[in-house]
Amino acid sequence: MSEPGQGDRRGERQGDRRGERSGREAGWSLSATPEGEGVRLELGLPDLGGRPVTAVIRLDRGEARAFARALLAAAGDATERTFVEPDR
Repeated sequence: MSEPGQGDRRGERQGDRRGERSGREAGWSLSATPEGEGVRLELGLPDLGGRPVTAVIRLDRGEARAFARALLAAAGDATERTFVEPDR
């Protein structure tokens, strides 16, 4: 799965999600693949200290749910912090 302005096409498979940064290609990738009773997450970064890096995280069902909740909370918190309160 790839959309205009999304990351590169490396390691593309069902479940891929790609980041976007100011309409430019971000180049990073995140994929989730079922694996046994859990999930395998792969985060690919094109340049970390001058070299490409892929982090692989294997989680069981409970760990995957806790990880997803933590990511969702962090994303919501970060989004809320981008809004400036209106003048009263």
